[in-house]
Amino acid sequence: MAVQLGAKTGRRGRRKAAAMSEINVTPMVDVMLVLLIIFMVTAPLLTVSVPVDLPQTQGQNISSDKEPLIVTVTANGDIYLQETKLVLEALVPRLQAMKGANPDMRIFVRGDKGVAYGRIMEAMGALSAAGFKHVALVADLPKK
Repeated sequence: MAVQLGAKTGRRGRRKAAAMSEINVTPMVDVMLVLLIIFMVTAPLLTVSVPVDLPQTQGQNISSDKEPLIVTVTANGDIYLQETKLVLEALVPRLQAMKGANPDMRIFVRGDKGVAYGRIMEAMGALSAAGFKHVALVADLPKK
């Protein structure tokens, strides 16, 4: 009868499988690749999708590390907060509810170049009267 040194045997003489001490990273890599693909597909879709024909101007880009809220005034005078259509009277209460967590909230106002100037100023005036201090107009840079 042969004896193996160092081998563990059970009651009936069978060898027990040694505990595996390696981590299997294949499932983790699979999940990470799927998440990467999902984020690559959804990132371009996260931009504001209300179509507006912005006026062009000779200005500089505003750089900020915080993402601003965007109020859009379309060519027919409709007002949107991000992608949600609102009436002017509902805009300020909605923004004030969001302001609670961030008192220095930045708001960008995008206005179609075909809309009446007064309609954009109504939105800006309502924001200013409500106490929002960081309000800016958005325009396109001219194409060279």
